[in-house]
Amino acid sequence: MSRYNRHIILSEIGQKGQDKLSKAKVLVIGAGGLGCPVLQYLTAAGIGTIGIVDFDSVSKSNLQRQILYGTSSLGKNKAEAAKARLEDLNNEITIIAYPKKLTHKNAISLFQQYDIIVDGTDNFATRYLVNDASIITKKPLVYAGIYKFEGQISVFNYKDGPSYRCLFPNPPKEGTIPNCSEVGVLGVLPGITGTFQANEVLKIILGIGEVLSGKVLYYNTLTNQTSILKVNRSEAEIQQVKDSEPIFETLISDDNCAILVEEISIKEVLQKKNIQLIDVREKNENPKIENDKVIHIPLSELENRTTELSSEKEIIFFCQAGIKSKRAASIINNSFSLKEGAFEIKEYLNKVK
Repeated sequence: MSRYNRHIILSEIGQKGQDKLSKAKVLVIGAGGLGCPVLQYLTAAGIGTIGIVDFDSVSKSNLQRQILYGTSSLGKNKAEAAKARLEDLNNEITIIAYPKKLTHKNAISLFQQYDIIVDGTDNFATRYLVNDASIITKKPLVYAGIYKFEGQISVFNYKDGPSYRCLFPNPPKEGTIPNCSEVGVLGVLPGITGTFQANEVLKIILGIGEVLSGKVLYYNTLTNQTSILKVNRSEAEIQQVKDSEPIFETLISDDNCAILVEEISIKEVLQKKNIQLIDVREKNENPKIENDKVIHIPLSELENRTTELSSEKEIIFFCQAGIKSKRAASIINNSFSLKEGAFEIKEYLNKVK
């Protein structure tokens, strides 16, 4: 009673409403910028069972906005680190960590165990996977996306409402839309946007208010302007997803960022001696690293500057966050893409002075 008192004394919620929250099961895909505030508020609200799916580990660049983590979390799996922090926030609920990547093979079985799915992902391939699995399992999907200073929130697959594919039928072409690793994001934006997501989850469970189904809410942090876009249900798009159910678990994600290349970590780089480091960031990105061990060849110029690559050294491409370096490694045979980014390269260079 004392923990949830401020909920219970609301006439719109009361003890019955709080009981609904305690019986609810919510699965959050991604424990990053959006997932962190969603998880904190759902945990504090007393959602009975919360699942967290994330295969990534905590890095320094995450700490600017992923407020569940601290320096003691660096290198740890996000799902497991989030679970540890959240259990301290509320030890009266069940929190389950899934430290693995969401795939077509495991999505259906996972989604069937929960009432509501929350999309906290940062790439298009996973968004379409989450949407399609939500349609097949008939689960409402609370979606959000962020870009620099702007956020958008909606609820898909809710009571026969439209889906993500009704808004965006097809993924964008490779390289046309950069993510926050490439263009940056205001630290508070995922907090604001993720809190909106948590609010939609609570409204769905409690059956109160007006759920953002059939609408996308846009918010601009610089102007404080909001706008709402109407979304219509496309029977053709939804039926196409339903028709894929018999073969869904055999499908492979067409991830715009998941190019099949050989990746290498900073720890592995430290063990090598005969290497060539290539910075493939574009000229309009962060200033190039001034070091004689690094060559700056923008990705857009790579195919015309291959003569600058050594045939006697192991070539390792890097960029801000591993996106452009993967594309570079897919162009040049027998090369590596650095898993980490430019910040870690600077630390590496300090160690090998």
